[in-house]
Amino acid sequence: MEKLNNTQIKTQYNQTYIWLISLTAALGGFLFGFDWVVIGGAKPFYEPYFGITSAADQGWGTSSALIGCMVGAILCIVLSDKLGRRRLLIFSGFLFSLSALGTALAESFWFFNLYRIVGGVAMGIALNLSPLYIAEISPPEKRGMFVTINQLLVMIGVLLAQITNWQISLLDTELADTASFEMIAKSWSGQYGWRWMFGAEIVPAILFFILMFLVPESARWLVKNKEEEKARVVLERIGGKHYADKSIAEIHSTLDSGDLGKVNFRDLLRKPVIKLLGIGIFLAFLQQWSGLNVVIYYAADIFQAAGYNLKQMMLNIVVIGGVMVLSVFITLFTVDRFGRKKLLLIGTGAMTILYALIGYSFLVDQGGWVIVLLVLTNVMFYSFTLAPLLWVVLSEIFPTRIRGAAISIGALAHWIGNFTLTYSFPAIKANLGWANNFWLYGLICLIGFVIIYFVLPETKGKSLEQLERELS
Repeated sequence: MEKLNNTQIKTQYNQTYIWLISLTAALGGFLFGFDWVVIGGAKPFYEPYFGITSAADQGWGTSSALIGCMVGAILCIVLSDKLGRRRLLIFSGFLFSLSALGTALAESFWFFNLYRIVGGVAMGIALNLSPLYIAEISPPEKRGMFVTINQLLVMIGVLLAQITNWQISLLDTELADTASFEMIAKSWSGQYGWRWMFGAEIVPAILFFILMFLVPESARWLVKNKEEEKARVVLERIGGKHYADKSIAEIHSTLDSGDLGKVNFRDLLRKPVIKLLGIGIFLAFLQQWSGLNVVIYYAADIFQAAGYNLKQMMLNIVVIGGVMVLSVFITLFTVDRFGRKKLLLIGTGAMTILYALIGYSFLVDQGGWVIVLLVLTNVMFYSFTLAPLLWVVLSEIFPTRIRGAAISIGALAHWIGNFTLTYSFPAIKANLGWANNFWLYGLICLIGFVIIYFVLPETKGKSLEQLERELS
């Protein structure tokens, strides 16, 4: 083991090449982030346009894309180990472009949700395969940082969507800060502004679609599918001939040479793999039911309940995006030093306390800046722990042969958790009230802290093949 680590240290990596590949793949994460939160800023405007007033329609408009995300995750389960990571990411770029255009031009709530679902399929593919692709091309000692680059791009997409929404909303100078539902419906923002919010995504979507044609396929996928010479070209460009030889030998050591190109789904039922799947599915649900997506999707409602008007609310949403972007830099500089498990414990522990305080603030009607400060602090801890580290851990713990399918199952659980949380929130909030709703999320974070402490293995600094031998 010591000899292997020394060899890794001496390897001269082509950092420029690795960064270019990683950033191109991470554009999928950027588009996911943009598509993920654009709905939150557009919500106060498209709802009046379509006349949406019921909790069921509000929940459906906000969460319909998540149905597509589940479809995208299922496609990855079936196809990512068969067709490769690159082809599906190219397909997601096409779907992002189609969704942006279709949603912007929608004239009915039915078509609006149809194109949101199309975009959801792209989101499901991108959030699943972008971090997986990056993990498979990254050096072991820097893998956590490079996979976190994807999360950084997700957060930049979030911030850019929020800034775009805010700036577009400011163009409507005739709309009063205290405008009624009917006034918004008749305004420029209600008729056209929200369309530009969704349509702005088409530029980065087309760019991602084009650039993905220029990057190579994952070397590990190429070896698994009997295209070793192509894999060797990619690996030699990343780290030289010795690195390529060593990496290919490691990959072969974890594969059955008689069945390299096939995915045996029965491997998912092996006892060690089932345990790892359980960990991945739990982390996926925890990331969602920790409640932060409620803050993202329903930020407008939260800040209105805290006493802010329409323009103040839009600015607060932008501040949330800024905090999310800055927080990921903490992960970049700590994930390969402190490890995944320690950061996850810090995040779930802090969020448990913060949700208790947010709930209490709503209970005693402590509105204004106190709630904003607590929400932003909570966003910070989520953004440098649970948000990026779910995908780091999922990209590391599964065997090479079934990694694409296994991560896709974790991603499917992520989207099921996201949909159930987002769709049910209006009804849960109506029945429990704001305080009890946030206390519920605090309890979930506390349960997550306990299970992570006792169950989650540490994965930092080890090659994917070494982790496979140790865990499965």
